[in-house]
Amino acid sequence: MIVNTQTTTSNKRLTGILIAATTLLLIPLVAMQFTNEVDWKAGDFIIMGTLLYGTGLACEFVLRKVKGTGYRIAMCAIILVLLFLIWAELAVGIFGTPFAGS
Repeated sequence: MIVNTQTTTSNKRLTGILIAATTLLLIPLVAMQFTNEVDWKAGDFIIMGTLLYGTGLACEFVLRKVKGTGYRIAMCAIILVLLFLIWAELAVGIFGTPFAGS
C-alpha cells in the first residue's frame, strides 16, 4: 500500500489547527465557570470561532497551495497580523470603528 506522506502531513497539520482553535475557545468557556470576570456571550464565541478557524484554515490553504517557503511565511504572517488587528479592534477599539467592543 502506497501512502502519500504529503497528504498525511497536511491532514495532521489541519487536525492540529482545528484542535488548537477549539482549545483556545475552551479557555474562556472554562474560565466563565470559575469567575464572573469572564463574561462571553454566544456571539462572542461565534465571532472568535470564526476568526480562529478562518485564520487557521487560511494559513492551511496557503501552506498547501503556495510553493515558495518565503512566500508561505510572508502570507501566513500577513494573515496573523490581520487576525491580531481585528481582534484588538473588537476588544478595545484601537481604530475607533463602530465594531469596537468598548
